[in-house]
Amino acid sequence: MTRLAGQTAIVTGASSGIGLGIALAMGREGAHVVVNFRSNEESAREVVETIRSAGGSAIAVGADVSREEDVKRLFEQTIREFGTVDILINNSGLQKDAPFLEMSLADWQKVIDVNLTGQFLCAREAAREFVRRGIVKERSVAAGKIICISSVHDVIPWAGHVNYAASKGGIMLFMKSIAQELAPQRIRVNSISPGAIKTSINRDAWESREAEEKLLKLIPYGRVGEPEDVARAAVWLASDESDYVHGATLYVDGGMTLYPGFADNG
Repeated sequence: MTRLAGQTAIVTGASSGIGLGIALAMGREGAHVVVNFRSNEESAREVVETIRSAGGSAIAVGADVSREEDVKRLFEQTIREFGTVDILINNSGLQKDAPFLEMSLADWQKVIDVNLTGQFLCAREAAREFVRRGIVKERSVAAGKIICISSVHDVIPWAGHVNYAASKGGIMLFMKSIAQELAPQRIRVNSISPGAIKTSINRDAWESREAEEKLLKLIPYGRVGEPEDVARAAVWLASDESDYVHGATLYVDGGMTLYPGFADNG
């Protein structure tokens, strides 16, 4: 399990949920892991200790990805510690839900700032480092890998969550556009769009039996996903096993994007 041996991976929003699962998986595969957090330092340090106790290498770095100065500091600290960056997992995200007619400008802006502008700021810093360093064949055949964590709501509309859905739809064309632009530098850019995954952000949707049964009506495969489901996909996309995969979105959703409401002819 050393597909990422010697490489350095920054995982934003890695103190909980999907980011935590990806950070642990990257560590198991031999990467030096930078566990980014915004406010939950204690949890981030627990992730670091878990990776280190298994023989891996990791540090925790606090940064708000919506702030340019924080993102620059995140990359500067990473490069001081590990020499460079090889993999960016653009995972940080949040929800501030409200009916459209009641949604405040502040809640709209906050979600866009973190979920979309944060991906821009982090990807730009990563790409600059990849271009500066170039390919190191001993570690990877690519100069660098950027993986944008999005959502099935980059294609499925979501009433009551228009800021979130707009941010995720934006990630899709952001990812594809920079993939088109960065391909000649041998920088691979892809997205993962998870469906329903058991994390704290959506605990109400799966914690009780009744809630989970309702949720499962949207999932043809018949189970709610776990962070490890997304983590395994992220490891593969970051590894040379997927070297010819570029500008693609991998839906890890148990078939949610198959619109199960139409399974019986609508």
